[in-house]
Amino acid sequence: MALTDLFIRKLKHSGKPSGDKYSDGRSLYILVKESNKYWRMNYRFDGKHKTLALGIYPEVSLAEARELSADARKLLRAGVDPNPRKEKEREQPLEESLQTFEPLARQWLTKMAISRSARTQDKVLAWLEHDLFPFIGSMPVSTIKARDILGVIQRVEARGAVDSAHRIKQMCGQVLRYGVAIGWAERDVTPDLKGALVAVPRTNFAAITEPKELAVLLRSMYAYDGHFVVVAALKLTPLLFVRPGELRAAEWAEFDLDAAEWRIPAAKMKMKMEHMVPLPTQAVEILRELYRVTGHGKYVFPNLRTEQACMSDNTINAALRGMGFSKEVMTAHGFRATARTILDEVLNERVDLIEHQLAHRVIDPNGRAYNRTAHLPARRLMMQRWADYLDKLRVGADVISIRPAPGGGQG
Repeated sequence: MALTDLFIRKLKHSGKPSGDKYSDGRSLYILVKESNKYWRMNYRFDGKHKTLALGIYPEVSLAEARELSADARKLLRAGVDPNPRKEKEREQPLEESLQTFEPLARQWLTKMAISRSARTQDKVLAWLEHDLFPFIGSMPVSTIKARDILGVIQRVEARGAVDSAHRIKQMCGQVLRYGVAIGWAERDVTPDLKGALVAVPRTNFAAITEPKELAVLLRSMYAYDGHFVVVAALKLTPLLFVRPGELRAAEWAEFDLDAAEWRIPAAKMKMKMEHMVPLPTQAVEILRELYRVTGHGKYVFPNLRTEQACMSDNTINAALRGMGFSKEVMTAHGFRATARTILDEVLNERVDLIEHQLAHRVIDPNGRAYNRTAHLPARRLMMQRWADYLDKLRVGADVISIRPAPGGGQG
């Protein structure tokens, strides 16, 4: 019987040392061991029984695992072993003593260079060489435990670099997940370190993340008596939750309103990768009305003084101040945190879809960034649910509070 996402999410490890296997058919199965769920595919090549690792759920979804399995079967039909290691490595397997953290991390870093700036690469390399390699660089990846990584990041934390400690922990997880993908490691141990570090001091853009407070803000935005173009930008800001600079610099040539899509060119994106924004029906309606006013020009939101430039970077924040929301309460950029929090904690949307829509880098098990169209149908549905939810908030529907009421008991 074929697996389903709901079934997989509910799977728990029974405690068997060898783990629990659940088949999806055609040699693909999921192996549940301890806190992780591994995609595996059994196959025969040159008369030998072999197993191919396809990543960890949910980083590799059910649909993606099926695609990877189908690709492997195509290679087998062509007489090619789908194992990702080079033929030479298959003939002369690396000894565990050579499969250490440093060469794995350097392989991973090389893959990251395709989609990351040189400045970021240099910073990551500095962390690796200064904070990681001297302590765990020579350790076989398969032997690295959570306590080994904890010792490293606590040294960083002790010198007051709390944010760097969290980033290094995250980086270790990415390296170990790459190790799982190529068969050097069985699992990423960094989830076991949840809560082990002190929290990063809050320096983010101010954002409202409580639904009832957001409802008040939305009603204020829709009642705002400002310029038509500014009002349109205000309404689209929470709907699309792109970065403020991406919204104000939007050009009509980037939109296909019939297809309900906005393609932001790579040159305008922080990560320098083209970004696809599915447009909910509410956003399309706002944009069609706006097109009647600014559609003759280049910019969707032209500067109020000259149409040759886009809207000022302070326009949305100034409108929020005019409505009585201080910079300590809400900012234009803060709508991204608003969406991130409520989509996850209230609407229970998939975190990977949210991260894709925020244009954050989401890495596949082979260390590659997913392309701009990844999970587009699912993101389109999520964006429509988000827009509908905002409408319900604005008109006064009952909302679920993220934080419990003061003094409230447990039911």
